[in-house]
Amino acid sequence: GCGKSTLLRIIAGLEAQTAGGIAIGGRSLDDGLGLGPCGRCNWQSGCDGTMDVSLLIFDCDGVLIDSEVVVARVYARLLTQLGYTISTEDIVRRFTGVSDAEMYATIEGELGRDLPASLPQQASEAVAEAFRAELKPIAGIHDAVRATTLPICVASNSTPGHVQFGLELIGLYDAFAPNVFSASQVRSGKPAPDLFLHVADRMGVPPDRCLVIEDSIAGVTAAGAAGMPVLGFVGATHCPPGHGDRLCDAGAILAFGEMRQLPGLVSWLGGAADGLANQPPAH
Repeated sequence: GCGKSTLLRIIAGLEAQTAGGIAIGGRSLDDGLGLGPCGRCNWQSGCDGTMDVSLLIFDCDGVLIDSEVVVARVYARLLTQLGYTISTEDIVRRFTGVSDAEMYATIEGELGRDLPASLPQQASEAVAEAFRAELKPIAGIHDAVRATTLPICVASNSTPGHVQFGLELIGLYDAFAPNVFSASQVRSGKPAPDLFLHVADRMGVPPDRCLVIEDSIAGVTAAGAAGMPVLGFVGATHCPPGHGDRLCDAGAILAFGEMRQLPGLVSWLGGAADGLANQPPAH
């Protein structure tokens, strides 16, 4: 596997993207696979540039479904009505990748009182209504899922019902079922490693042979704590400029901005790009 002392940062789809290629440290690098940016980690420290990948683990919100802004808008409206004034942008900034239970606990601590017991159900119904009206898949995710030859699963801090409903709406639930896992199945959700370790155990794959796709700092942190390499995804609508840097700071091997790039990244990291697998990028 690859070590973690040197992180190669590839920020695509945001300000670092260049026409027909990618930028590393401000320098454009042509994509040798024709599938978008690819890269590797820690090659300077003696790593051979490849890793054994036996399982792809996808987060749901912000990786499979472009839902974070939709959900945040609902929570901002409901919480503001309850006297906790907060914007959609602040919900995204503060609570992306955090479980509902942890978000509610944080807000109750700041309010100094309990939120209504009916809020989770009210929020669930409002989110479902919003999903029916405006939920979209992450662009390119259907093709990326179809292109992978590895086992795949979902690991989300959201409730099982939320994940299933969202994936059914975009036509992807059957591609993952029954291997859809939720933080409700473990003691602590992300950023704790519990969920990812549970997934590895259930899927029968050692943690270091799992490759995680995450859009949040909490998710990247959780994967790292579980001993799993993780790619940061920055192509959802909630991801601001510089988000890829933050994901790499949290421990992601690299960040990418378009799901069409994922099959090439997995092949490259697994050493399947013939003649290129062990070549470090020019710099």
